[in-house]
Amino acid sequence: MKTLTIILTLGAVLALPARADSPQQILALYQQQAGSASAARGEAFFHAKITRDGQTESCASCHTDNPKAIGKTRANKAIEPLAPVANRDRFTDPAKVEKWFRRNCKDVLARECSAQEKADFVAYLISVK
Repeated sequence: MKTLTIILTLGAVLALPARADSPQQILALYQQQAGSASAARGEAFFHAKITRDGQTESCASCHTDNPKAIGKTRANKAIEPLAPVANRDRFTDPAKVEKWFRRNCKDVLARECSAQEKADFVAYLISVK
């Protein structure tokens, strides 16, 4: 099963262009895989609190409740804002987007995010003004 997951993930990454002109193009790629996207579901996903091993985590744990703000890693390193309105480079490099989804989803959810979760998440962050 793990081999199949790796093959499917690699196939999805290779299917993405090396560079997208805009976050909307990244969203379109995920919508193609998921079928739809909902900014409301993405916002709920961003703020959802996951309790695992006695620790409560969420995307906002490091990225703050405001996706336009600079966040901090557990090692106190700055994280540039998630919202494209505050960080014009956000969601323009498909390989980077996949890399960070893979890492952060595993850290917070203990699993990879689905295409639906990714589409919703990107839709929410694009909607932030």
